[in-house]
Amino acid sequence: MRVALFVTCVNDALYPATGIAVVRLLERLGVGVDFPAAQSCCGQPQYNTGYRRESEPLVLRTARAFAGYPYVVTPSGSCAAMIREHYPRIGRKASQEGRGTELAQAAQSLAPRVFELTEFLTDVLRVTDVGAYFPHTVTYHPSCHGLRGLGLGDRPRRLLSAVKGLDLVELPGAEECCGFGGTFSVKNPDVSAAMGADKIAGARATGADVLCGADNSCLAHLDGLLRRTAAPLRALHLAEILAATEEEPLR
Repeated sequence: MRVALFVTCVNDALYPATGIAVVRLLERLGVGVDFPAAQSCCGQPQYNTGYRRESEPLVLRTARAFAGYPYVVTPSGSCAAMIREHYPRIGRKASQEGRGTELAQAAQSLAPRVFELTEFLTDVLRVTDVGAYFPHTVTYHPSCHGLRGLGLGDRPRRLLSAVKGLDLVELPGAEECCGFGGTFSVKNPDVSAAMGADKIAGARATGADVLCGADNSCLAHLDGLLRRTAAPLRALHLAEILAATEEEPLR
């Protein structure tokens, strides 16, 4: 099986270790991974800010970049939800406005083939024990897009629970938003920071070493707060935990 990695612009620019971890993990599980170089931003920042028409070229670019792949895997519930939920809406709206069906057809072709990483592992590969080793106490924050948009449910927790050496502890108020929300944090910084502080307080109360998530956008927000308070807790993407083994531990 070969899949395409949609690394996302946030990971490409700021968290390349997450993309590398996804490739290591999938290849360890016998999956070939391609990285289409034409990929770029999915258009979520523009769309969420109300610039629907400006996001349309990115819909087409993304669909063309991943044409021909049966599976497109991404370590981001946020970007997966953008493609699966909003691309079809963008396409339908363009058609309703009399601007042809190209966008709608591109969205309809791509959306069903896009999988968030934990979905791909549990639903397509049918694995929960990926052979990982991570001897730390971990608490998991489910991001809003993954939790509510994609309905990931307990998939990430099932994967984490199967990691050798890992002690998974429940995060108080886990289903509450961390306050990032993309452009929400820019438009409402005080509210965003207060929500993040609540999430950090809950994470610290668990006594965990690691605050884990499946969206580096949310983790960037939380990690910034952790660094400002010098909290003895680090934020880490789930993919990096799952990629770690006894032979190749996380560095």
